[in-house]
Amino acid sequence: MSKVKVWDSILFKRVIKVSRPHRLLLIRGIVLTILLAILSPIRPYIIGKLVGDYVRLGDEKALLFGTILVISILVIESIFLIVVSYTSSDLGQRVVKDLRNQLFQHITKLKLKYFDQNPIGMLVTRSVSDMETIADIFSQGILVIIGDLLKLVGVLTFMFYINWKLTLLVLIPIPLLLISTNIFKRAIKSSFQEVRKQVSHLNSFVQEHITGMNVVQIFSRENVEAKKFNKINQKHKKAHIKGIMAYSIFFPVVETLSALSIAILVVYSIWSISYGNVDYGTVTTEMMSFILYVHMLFRPIRMLADRFNTLQMGMVSSSRVFELLDNDEVIVQKSKDELNSFKGQITFKDVHFSYDGRVKVFEDLNLELKEGETVAVVGPTGAGKTSLINLLSRYYEFQDGKIMLDDKDIRTISLTSLRSKVAVVLQDVFLYNTSIYENVTLGDEDFSIEEVIEAAKEVGVHDFIAQLEGGYQFQVKERGGVLSSGQRQLISFLRAYIRKPHLLILDEATSSVDSSAEELIQKATKVITKNRTSLIIAHRLSTIKNADRILVLDKGKIVEEGNHKSLLKEKGQYYELYQHQFLREENIMIKESI
Repeated sequence: MSKVKVWDSILFKRVIKVSRPHRLLLIRGIVLTILLAILSPIRPYIIGKLVGDYVRLGDEKALLFGTILVISILVIESIFLIVVSYTSSDLGQRVVKDLRNQLFQHITKLKLKYFDQNPIGMLVTRSVSDMETIADIFSQGILVIIGDLLKLVGVLTFMFYINWKLTLLVLIPIPLLLISTNIFKRAIKSSFQEVRKQVSHLNSFVQEHITGMNVVQIFSRENVEAKKFNKINQKHKKAHIKGIMAYSIFFPVVETLSALSIAILVVYSIWSISYGNVDYGTVTTEMMSFILYVHMLFRPIRMLADRFNTLQMGMVSSSRVFELLDNDEVIVQKSKDELNSFKGQITFKDVHFSYDGRVKVFEDLNLELKEGETVAVVGPTGAGKTSLINLLSRYYEFQDGKIMLDDKDIRTISLTSLRSKVAVVLQDVFLYNTSIYENVTLGDEDFSIEEVIEAAKEVGVHDFIAQLEGGYQFQVKERGGVLSSGQRQLISFLRAYIRKPHLLILDEATSSVDSSAEELIQKATKVITKNRTSLIIAHRLSTIKNADRILVLDKGKIVEEGNHKSLLKEKGQYYELYQHQFLREENIMIKESI
């Protein structure tokens, strides 16, 4: 990612553009901020008059009126501050809600290639942590900075109006304050950037290792990974401490300079009374007002450095989020034709495909699946079996050639229509941390519990589900961890079957299940493949033998084609696979049956 400039007007305009649907909130906040900037400097001026004139002269009526006026202004200021604070925070959260929805929708449309190349923890950081930093642009950035700058202008205007000579003297420490502020801003900016970087590293590490905790524990890597985490956590701590150090130095410096201004004010007041022929009342009025003005002057300057860094960090996070939103690694839909009357015929014509643009997976691949046909694909690892699935479901885009569904080019069909006709059962089944019913329907309210139960009975998985506590409301926990691999696979079969797909794809769906679960899966396979085109990528002989046709894939090319018996007679690659893998499996099955 390119480095964000100190001030990027294009990026800032884009951030403001995101808030356009809520511009009334922004306008309200700006108007109230301007009113606050006008009201705030009036109060010290009136207090100075009260103390310098009315208290000294004993004018009780004027003193009472002035006191009521000061209290009224104070109450109005407090109300305005509350409204501005709420408005800015409300605006920030509304903008972030819209932006987060937009980002998540964009993430769901990205090609799977993007997720292969980028850590999930980084995407979590963009969607959560970076979003909250963007919210700070509105809640602690724009409106607050505008208010502080306007307040500075108002305070200086009143100070010069009251006594321009005294104002210049009081402002002597300001250059030192500006230099200190600039140094602080640089230090805290560097710290914040490092903190954001380390937060991203932490999220990526934690997400990856919690997801792969079984690997960590199987290979006894707990202590090793804990040490790795400790190093990342240590860098995160150092980044925060660097910021804390900057704050701990900067704020005392500001207080010292503020005290210096007050000291100059006191010395000047004493000199004015003693040698300047200025009456006591005037000095008292000026001194009281200027003491309050000095505090009102130094506090915004002190906070502006922090505000600008908050704004800058928000801009950095905005740049990261917009960079992800601008990512064009999405599947391009040339048209949005509906696949209304798909019969089930699949044709690959001279298809070229590569994941990275260098290593070719398919080159001039030609393949045809007839309507209602069950085709099994076998071959060594890396032959391109799973790539067939990725192309048919348009998870990845092929570079050249055509894939036809009946007589329609797959690239002219809307993704929603295409994937509604295709169901995929993967070897690695993903289940959400919810009930079996919700995992089957995926939250689609069109499927009633009665339909799910009926479909489960047809597939042959109802008895297994009914035995679980709560039945279809049984909570499967994270990734279905409380179920066996076979049980998770059966749920994925039911998930596919209930949608009545025209094309069914099974990706090594029985390669890692026990024999009892496989028996149920084989029965379910017969049910869900009946009267529909099916493509089965399998390592198990029982699945392959029942196929209408078997394709042997090697290095992206179909090297053999036929049924089980005919391919064995050819004594080619399928025969080799059979001898080394499937025959061993068949002997084991015979022994188990004996």
